[in-house]
Parts: sequence; structure tokens; C-alpha cells
Amino acid sequence: MSTVTTTEETVAALRAELRDLRDRAELTALGDRYVTHLDRDRHKDDWFGSVFTDDVHLTFPMGEYKGTAGLAEFQALARTTFERTHHTASNHTVDLDGDRARIRAHLTAVHVRTAAEPGIHFTIGGHYEADAVRTADGWRINRFVFDLVWHEGQGPQGAPGH
Repeated sequence: MSTVTTTEETVAALRAELRDLRDRAELTALGDRYVTHLDRDRHKDDWFGSVFTDDVHLTFPMGEYKGTAGLAEFQALARTTFERTHHTASNHTVDLDGDRARIRAHLTAVHVRTAAEPGIHFTIGGHYEADAVRTADGWRINRFVFDLVWHEGQGPQGAPGH
């Protein structure tokens, strides 16, 4: 028994597949945009709205934070302890559910205390899980959890991660 599809059904199926692919690409880019901002714009806070919802819930080994108001102060210890950072994310997976999604990725970060001594650094590795929602401005993260798996070197004030 063969199934005959109409042109309209084919077009509808292709549109749905295209939206799925576009959403996955946008969500992967959202995760990449976050880690890029951590390095490039680490002393600024005007980028938070391009990555997070206003009520985002962030969980790190050093603590939790809710919302973007005051987030720069929450991150001040890492910003002031290290002159340079280099974050990389890889192995992104995206689970879509309409206008909601979950992103998972591996994360490695190198933190250099002084640019003059780049060989002395604090390195961490782990993975993150982020929930995202589609907004009028595109996908934004509303929950982010970083799970530290390993670290090497001296963290801020002896902390085992950031």
C-alpha cells in the first residue's frame, strides 16, 4: 500500500523540519554566545538580555543567582580575580518542545590571573544544562546549571570552580 502526499502536506512537513533545524541552530548559537560573552564582554553587563530572560535562575559551584539585576556583582569575584579567560563549549545537544527547549553541552574554561604569566592558570571542566524559551526577541535561557566535573590550579579564594 503506497501513501500519496499532497504538495501542501509536503510543504507543511518541510516547513516543520526547517523550523526544527533553525531552532536547533539558534539554540546552539545561544549557548555559544553565552560563553563568548564571558570572555569578550566579561567587564560589561549590557549583554545579559541577549542571552537570558530577566528571571533566569543560574546555578554554579560557587552559588545560585536569580534574575539579571545585580548579576554583574554576583560574577565580580571571577571578573576581578582573573585578567583573562577562555571558555569553550562543545557537544551541544538540543531537545525541543515547541517554544521551550533544553540545551546540554560540555564546557571547559581556562582562567589566567595575570596576562604576563599565562602558564599560571585555573582550569575547569564540566557540563551545563540550560532551559530556554522562545521570546519575541528570540531564544533566551531561563535556567542554567553548571556541573563541575574537574578542576586544576587555584580558583578564586581557593574555590573549586566558578
